[in-house]
Amino acid sequence: MAASNNVIVCINLVAVILSIPIIGAGIWLSNGQADSCVQFLQWPVIILGVLVLVVALAGCIGAFFRITWLLIVYLVVMLVLLILLVCLVGFVYMVTLRGHGNIEAGRDYLQYHMNDFSGFLRRRVRSSFKWDRIRSCISQTNVCAQLSQSYRMADDFFDAHLTPMQSGCCRPPTQCGYTFVNPTYWIRAFNLAADMDCLQWSNDQTQLCYNCDSCKGGLLANLRKEWKRANVILIITVIVLIVVYLVGCCAFRNAKTEDLFRKYKQGYT
Repeated sequence: MAASNNVIVCINLVAVILSIPIIGAGIWLSNGQADSCVQFLQWPVIILGVLVLVVALAGCIGAFFRITWLLIVYLVVMLVLLILLVCLVGFVYMVTLRGHGNIEAGRDYLQYHMNDFSGFLRRRVRSSFKWDRIRSCISQTNVCAQLSQSYRMADDFFDAHLTPMQSGCCRPPTQCGYTFVNPTYWIRAFNLAADMDCLQWSNDQTQLCYNCDSCKGGLLANLRKEWKRANVILIITVIVLIVVYLVGCCAFRNAKTEDLFRKYKQGYT
């Protein structure tokens, strides 16, 4: 019984360690350019990570002090958490399948369109109520301000590898035909019917293209990239957690068998 309990303690210490990358992924998402303004996925990830940490600690306590009911609670709750984590991984994978930037002639950066992304992501930015809050958040960042400090010449800017949000929110769409002055100041064009976003562009540094659908598309592209990276961490962690859980189940079963065998022997001595 002692040997099996020691195994359970050890594997739960591993589960405690594995909760750290889950919590870390949530914290990392909260600091991302897009996630800091959308505030959606990071809290479920952080909460699940904290719950895994608490449940794993409970398993350690139950195994160390040989509290059978606490170990049973640990096994049941951990199974539920693993199911939730697997569902979360699958959900993130499905909503980030779609969404790629479009290549533009003579440009190294890409053009982004909101309709290229999954319906779930589009609903995060579609309503004016949600977008007003997100737009205010974006305007308070240095996403666009740093472009004017980095690029002075048009050729340098056109050859730049901009982030999706910089490409979508900080400049007018290429098809509008605006003339470059600096990355966030363009001379008004006459081809404004080429795209509805052409009418949304403003040289006001607090407005720029924050009202454009291309800005929504750029934010979703950033969001998609950050979620996909976080999902890789979650996938690896969940796989290891499942292995740890299965080992824990086997150790618990062996502990119960050893306990029953010990009681059986005591009954005949």
